Amino acid sequence: MQARLETLEFESLAGWDDDDHLAALRAFERSARMLAAGRESARPAQPTPPKLIATASAALNASVPAERDPRRFFESRFRPFRVTPDDGAGFVTGYYEPCVPASLVETEEFRWPILARPPDLVTFPAGAAPAGFPRASGARRLRDGSLVPYPDRAEIEAERHDPVVWLRDAVEAFLIQVQGSAQVEFPDGRRARLAYDGRNGLPYTSIGRILIESGEIAESAMSLASLKAWLRADPARGLKLMRRNRSFVFFRLVEDFDPMLGPVAGAGVALTALRSLAIDRTLWPYGLPFWIDAELPWADEAPQPFRRLMIAQDTGTAIVGPARADLFFGSGEAAGARAGAIRHQAQVVVLLPRGDEP
Repeated sequence: MQARLETLEFESLAGWDDDDHLAALRAFERSARMLAAGRESARPAQPTPPKLIATASAALNASVPAERDPRRFFESRFRPFRVTPDDGAGFVTGYYEPCVPASLVETEEFRWPILARPPDLVTFPAGAAPAGFPRASGARRLRDGSLVPYPDRAEIEAERHDPVVWLRDAVEAFLIQVQGSAQVEFPDGRRARLAYDGRNGLPYTSIGRILIESGEIAESAMSLASLKAWLRADPARGLKLMRRNRSFVFFRLVEDFDPMLGPVAGAGVALTALRSLAIDRTLWPYGLPFWIDAELPWADEAPQPFRRLMIAQDTGTAIVGPARADLFFGSGEAAGARAGAIRHQAQVVVLLPRGDEP
């Protein structure tokens, strides 16, 4: 891990006393059930340390009196460490679950497909790509059993195999792939959820960063709304830019779901708005609590302190590095507006189980 871990005390964490530790514990309990049961994650991360599994079991054990005080639970079971990467700063972004109209069949209105996972796609465990695939997380298995690089976004979109649902345009489809999940509403009013079901394994490229570096959109003006506007202003040019991100995500349709719960993400648990975060799964295990301290426009357009305990329950191809985190904002347009404005430096503190300290 390319980072320094500096031992802290909970008393030194600005805002620690004021956080809603019960809300954080409720989110942690979702992960605890997975960890205590030994269930596999949807997108495997670093192995879970035995001490974290023991802590998960304790969180679910109502017979332990001290654990019923949420703040006491975290303070007695964990120790905080500031994560300082080589470049000296942590960095956070935001993500959300889009909610968009869709159709089960192609129509004049709905002409862009979301595709199902192909049967020939092989996904490699985190950090375990075979020789010949140093930057890939997946490949295509041929009939003779050999592996070859999977086609890129442009090739997959041209083939359009196995559509799951149809959306209005390529921009919505692209952004759903970036976010990793979505709710869709059909013309008859029924709703379903698109759940992540693998990716072609090619490296992720940020098109927002391309627009900033090329001077198309100033970094201070970059947001989800400005990105959408640029992509739709000239659809052919927008499609060409989106295809510079060669990574492609596949989905499955979940028709029986609870809209009150967040999407089931990388760790295999339902996400909690403003309590779940995505981490680099090649460096961290799921279920670890992280304290995030930053000035963010997280409640409205004005930056204000964001100091809260989050639980590592997801991952993402753009989330690379020990102090890099993606904050889940919830579902719908309002959540998207807030998430799309988050691109900020932050203090990232990991809470490691006592006994597992470095």
